[in-house]
Amino acid sequence: MINTWYLYLFFSAGLIFAGLFGLLAKRNLIKLFISIEVIAKGVSLVLVATGFTKGNILLAQALVVTFIVIEVSLVATALALIINIYRRTQSLDVRKLAKLKG
Repeated sequence: MINTWYLYLFFSAGLIFAGLFGLLAKRNLIKLFISIEVIAKGVSLVLVATGFTKGNILLAQALVVTFIVIEVSLVATALALIINIYRRTQSLDVRKLAKLKG
């Protein structure tokens, strides 16, 4: 039982580190957004694996479903902001955001 938790922890750490690498290496807003989503999936995997190991799988599933619901609203908001930024600057490069002034 514990060995499977380490396996899940290993894969979730891989997802989180891949997402962090994407955040640090990319300058495109869509790629940055995908990296954030990969990190979120790694966190979800940690929650479910820990709940399975501790015997509280129902609590872990409830937390993950709540996390997914909140994440969907954040995704919609972030994509709307990315679309508006693209319409304004005609580019998805993060460096072009310095030109935007209120």
